[in-house]
Amino acid sequence: MSWRIPFFAGSDQVQTPSSTHGVPTQSWYPPSVIPPSTQSSAYSTSSSSELMSLSADAKSAGIVSQLKYKSVDELKKLLADKAAYKAFFNSLDEVRIQNHTYGDLRKEMLQLAESNLEKEPSLVELKNQCNVIRTSELASAQEKLAELSRQRDGIVHSYSRSGLLDKLNEAAYKADEDSEMLQTKLQKEDVDIRTFVQSYKNLRTTHHKLTLLYLAAKTSVF
Repeated sequence: MSWRIPFFAGSDQVQTPSSTHGVPTQSWYPPSVIPPSTQSSAYSTSSSSELMSLSADAKSAGIVSQLKYKSVDELKKLLADKAAYKAFFNSLDEVRIQNHTYGDLRKEMLQLAESNLEKEPSLVELKNQCNVIRTSELASAQEKLAELSRQRDGIVHSYSRSGLLDKLNEAAYKADEDSEMLQTKLQKEDVDIRTFVQSYKNLRTTHHKLTLLYLAAKTSVF
């Protein structure tokens, strides 16, 4: 690029062009020097803007094409008469498409609502059945839990200090009762004397032994 250097009479100074005048608005760098990301983002932004602009222009052109054939009186009527304006507005293709879409959506929503209302009795019945099943299963589970709790308490008691004392006392009491019954049999002559003496001796020995163990365990601390 060449610059014109003016010469003025009586002056040997050279005037250079100002930095703010004559500078080209475009970049001096070739397109290959510009980063690709900048180029692509700028292109996509401009492309989307152009598409939106073209779409808006197409819609506006469609409306204008319907208005330009109307007379002045018809245009005034559109501005003054709300009913006429509404009729014209609803006759536009874009509005008719939107109204048709809205009608389809409304129809589908009504169908879904009716379907839900038809299923409501079945849902209520299923809910009641679930409540009955849950109540019965809960009662059965509680009964089993109570039975297991009783069994656990019985096992714990049988191996506790009081449980062992009760067992000793019951065994001593049973040996005493058996010896009394043996005496009754002897009186009725249901048993011979030799058998009576041997059995009675064993029962009384067992009774006294268990009684002593019971008393010793009851008075001891363990």
